[in-house]
Amino acid sequence: MSTQSRLSWQRSDIEQKFGFRGGRFTAVNSGLCATLALVSSVLFYTALYFLPSNWFSDMFTQRGMTPYFMVLLASWSLFILLFKWSKVRFQRQTLKIIIIPSEHDFVLSPNTVDQVIRNINEAVEQPKYFFLFNRIVGTLSNLKNIGMISDVGDILRSYNDQDIESVETSYSLLNGFLWAIPVLGFIGTVEGLSQAIGTFGSVLASGADAAALTASLQSVTGGLATAFETTLVALVFALALHLFATAIKKSEEELLIACSEYCSQHIVAHLRMPSHRNEEQERI
Repeated sequence: MSTQSRLSWQRSDIEQKFGFRGGRFTAVNSGLCATLALVSSVLFYTALYFLPSNWFSDMFTQRGMTPYFMVLLASWSLFILLFKWSKVRFQRQTLKIIIIPSEHDFVLSPNTVDQVIRNINEAVEQPKYFFLFNRIVGTLSNLKNIGMISDVGDILRSYNDQDIESVETSYSLLNGFLWAIPVLGFIGTVEGLSQAIGTFGSVLASGADAAALTASLQSVTGGLATAFETTLVALVFALALHLFATAIKKSEEELLIACSEYCSQHIVAHLRMPSHRNEEQERI
């Protein structure tokens, strides 16, 4: 297999293409996502600046500083999810690669394990960056020290548990953003309420007549309506991102399940341990 046709994490990982160090498996580079989020937020507000004033632009530019932070965190979250989506698609390509020789009578044993590992290295570069081949190479590398087939299953399950933990950890920052965005919306609303009520309170303190009070009350109710827009925007951002994150995480979980099924079908099913090794273990 030629070098160009080999599956390469170094050449194909989306973060490597941007010149940043890529996260292992489906983890993302937070620095790259933050940079892209900052640039996209600046472009978004630049576009709003040149647009005529309307209700949409006012929601982001006339509601204090809170919407600016919401847009930044939402953009950051979106880039995390887009990169993870790209990485999951890339990892799925390994499931199409068959590393076991095509002979129907092939038996995977300590004597043939080097051939399978060689096939993996011919199919992909840096197997340790792929969910599937990282667990297979790690397991087969210890095959000569394993006495029973059940031990192989235990090692594969151990790798699967580690991969599950790796996926969960990769969502930590995103989960924090999904919590922070609605909170920022509530903060913006409370700030707007405080300003509206403060304005009305100053009118009452001044002893204004009924007409002035009515006019002030109208401005307060209008201010309340605009104040709640901040929470509305935050909830829309959080809902959309949460649904996207749920879909991506489901795809990652399905990928790990597919990797386990691949190992059962192509590794464990072809595995045979020499009988004399079991006899030696029984004597011990």
